[in-house]
Amino acid sequence: MSSKSSPPPLPEPLGIPVADSHTHLDMQEGTVEEALARAAAVGVSTVVQVGCDIKGSRWAAETAAAHDSVHAAVALHPNEAPRIVLGDPDGWSRQGAREGGGDSALDDALAEIDRLASLNQVKAVGETGLDYFRTGADGIAAQERSFRAHIEIAKRHGKALVIHDRDAHADVLRILAEEGAPERTVFHCYSGDAEMAEVCAAAGYFMSFAGNVTFKNAQPLRDALAVAPLELVLVETDAPFLTPAPYRGRPNAPYLIPVTLRAMAAVRGLDEDTLAAAIAANTARAFDY
Repeated sequence: MSSKSSPPPLPEPLGIPVADSHTHLDMQEGTVEEALARAAAVGVSTVVQVGCDIKGSRWAAETAAAHDSVHAAVALHPNEAPRIVLGDPDGWSRQGAREGGGDSALDDALAEIDRLASLNQVKAVGETGLDYFRTGADGIAAQERSFRAHIEIAKRHGKALVIHDRDAHADVLRILAEEGAPERTVFHCYSGDAEMAEVCAAAGYFMSFAGNVTFKNAQPLRDALAVAPLELVLVETDAPFLTPAPYRGRPNAPYLIPVTLRAMAAVRGLDEDTLAAAIAANTARAFDY
């Protein structure tokens, strides 16, 4: 096995346990139990397992029900909504074409997300939002309709809202303002600059930073982290994606949270225990667990 494909080594454990606020255990190698054990060994005591489609959201809810250290988030990913409406046979979940697609198919999928959002182990609705990187103009209306529906579901069930925002900052912020954001809203894998961080802070939105904050070309992210209020900062892996430096390109997993957290502490000029304690409290508050 080459070093590029092999899992990075376990980092030194954190002194204060924290949560991985956004991960995809169903996309990672090995069992859930193995992933949770490795994470716990380095001080990552809790994970938020995030669904991106119906199948993944059901799996998230089932996994959270089976493990006290796992909380679930359920949603149709922004890129999933257009695939449902357009009847795309190559959908996010690779489950084959939906019968005919269309708005009624999206309504049916949203109804299932609504049902899952009512479960006690489901702490959030997301990841939802807008993604202009992969979706063409013909899919934007479906994304927006899905996003607005997810906001309503989160508010009705009193759950956190987890935002996926890729190349769509202005429209995401606009729709949140138009619909009225839930009391607890999390920008997953925060991708804005310092100016946007100030907008999010004014609105009380949590900003969750992933491994890309360690990348050489990510100075705007570090500038955003530097100005984000400490009480609104979270940390995540988005595993198996966005593995932090110096392991970029290798498989990511919740046990690598300490690598990102230590880089974040350096940006903030804080010792890691101070940052870890703040993030632990923030994540529990954001997801109400």
